[in-house]
Amino acid sequence: VVADAKTSLLLSGTGDVIAPDEGVLAVGSGGPYAAAAAKALLRHSSLDAATIVKESLAIASTIDIYTNDTIKVETLP
Repeated sequence: VVADAKTSLLLSGTGDVIAPDEGVLAVGSGGPYAAAAAKALLRHSSLDAATIVKESLAIASTIDIYTNDTIKVETLP
C-alpha cells in the first residue's frame, strides 16, 4: 500500500499500480472482509476514517482466523 494524505494505491508484487474501488484498500487474508465492512460503514455511517479502519479490522478478525484483533491505527497529518 502506498498512500499520502489524498491518494491511496496498491502496488502489486508484479509492479502493477492498482487504484482502489470506492477509496478502500485492504490486503491480507482478511482483506476482503475488512474491505466489505469498510465499504458498508462508509455508505451507512458518518464515522471518521480511523474509526472505520479500526471497526473494519475488528469485524474481519471475527471472521478470519489469521486476522489479529490487536489493532493500532496510525494516521497521516
